[in-house]
Amino acid sequence: MKKSTIWAIAVIMGFSFLGLLFLQISYLEEMVKMKKEQFDESVNRSLYQVSHNMEMNETLRYLEKDVNETERRAFKQDSVTVDGIGGTIKHSHQFAVAADDGTVYSSFQLKTFEMKPAAVPKAMILNKDKSSLVDAAKTMQEIVRQRYVYQKGLLDEVVYNILYTASDKPLKERINFRMLDSDILNELMNNGINIPYHFTVSTTDGREVYRCPDYEEKGKEYTYQQVLFLNDPQSKRGIVRIHFPEMHSYIFSSVRFMIPSLIFTIVLLITFLFTIVVVFRQKRYTEIKNDFINNMTHELKTPIASISLAAQMMNDDSITKSEQMTKHLSGVITDESKRLRFLVEKVLQMSMFDKKSVVFKKKELDLNEMVENISQSFNLRVEHTGGKIYTEIEAIDSAIFVDEVHFQNAITNLLDNAVKYRKPDEPLNIYLRTWNDADKLYLSIQDTGQGIKKENLKKIFDKFYRVHTGNKHDVKGFGLGLAYVKKVVDLHQGDIKAESELGKGTKFTISLPILKED
Repeated sequence: MKKSTIWAIAVIMGFSFLGLLFLQISYLEEMVKMKKEQFDESVNRSLYQVSHNMEMNETLRYLEKDVNETERRAFKQDSVTVDGIGGTIKHSHQFAVAADDGTVYSSFQLKTFEMKPAAVPKAMILNKDKSSLVDAAKTMQEIVRQRYVYQKGLLDEVVYNILYTASDKPLKERINFRMLDSDILNELMNNGINIPYHFTVSTTDGREVYRCPDYEEKGKEYTYQQVLFLNDPQSKRGIVRIHFPEMHSYIFSSVRFMIPSLIFTIVLLITFLFTIVVVFRQKRYTEIKNDFINNMTHELKTPIASISLAAQMMNDDSITKSEQMTKHLSGVITDESKRLRFLVEKVLQMSMFDKKSVVFKKKELDLNEMVENISQSFNLRVEHTGGKIYTEIEAIDSAIFVDEVHFQNAITNLLDNAVKYRKPDEPLNIYLRTWNDADKLYLSIQDTGQGIKKENLKKIFDKFYRVHTGNKHDVKGFGLGLAYVKKVVDLHQGDIKAESELGKGTKFTISLPILKED
């Protein structure tokens, strides 16, 4: 599959997952917002009802109290007159309700119907006289109206006392805080809210009158308030404030069922991204593997062809073989065999590292001495290019505990790369330097070769990776040298870093732990 096709599928699936995730988050936010609005409306409605109930309860208390007192202070005047002409009896009742100062502020007079005792039976309802029935109905209406006027007079006095007496009392005396707490709880439950709350009561100027015993400061951002005694003067009103410390959990509980789907979507998105990364990595590994196979084929064909050609010449009876020619052909076979064995061993070494079956034979060595020996063995190859190896031995504590063969091979590979990737027709200079600090021992290998591009620098330690231009490599190889160096250094608890600038050269720095004496 082409890389562009994979990218197209990845982009489409990625945007689809992101769109689904965005919709779920938007829906979740909308649900939280809606739940918050419903909660606000329910709390405000509950507090308004609490305020209304408080005024009603206060009115009822004054009504019960004042009605009894007013009834005790009410007086009645009765009068009975007889009309001598027709023998008609007139019975009158006079009621009056007076204020505390003795002023009569409501009165009425009820006159009963006229009747002739000798002519009308006591049970008027059985009288067949239609006029008497009409008079009886009118009399009942008057009785109801008289009762209404009487009760209205009592209520007028109660309202008068509430307006001018109750509002003069302080809030502590007007409010029963236990009943207020119970009323808040009942109203909240009636509106579907059953979570802990805390409340305070204060005056309009901010003086706190009451605070519930279990009051906590946390969660005060979810605070609601309601004015008490709204019809009283401004200075006589109270304010009840209520807040919910567990508001977050209440809102979360309403959208909890959405959390698993959101988590599953995120997991799917992460899995998809991981799958895409694996696909591209496998594609890159496939390309590297194919590149490695091509390189290995060319690398192995050269020594095989040289050995085959030398063997044919030795077996060809038509060719006169001198001692010098035989010696040359055997030398070619020997050199190419060594080269072939070296290539095979290189692949086998990396295979052993991958299987973790390699066994190090570590021993104490001197890094300064090792560097000097390796520089002398490579000096001839470097001088052949017209350059030179410069060594700066500055390490004081130069003892290391390493496998001699593998660690020397690692340093040799770095020097070999410097020689192979030198600038054509220009002398190559290599600088070897050792130094140490309190905990680490350092070795740097710097050359004046071609250098490496920045985008390639981070990949040079990958197995099978080789810096190249297009499909043509300037230098033959398997791409295992630096991977082998990295593996050896890591297994010796060390670290290796590469610095390079294209056209100016490359610098490798190896750091190893100092071998301290017990």
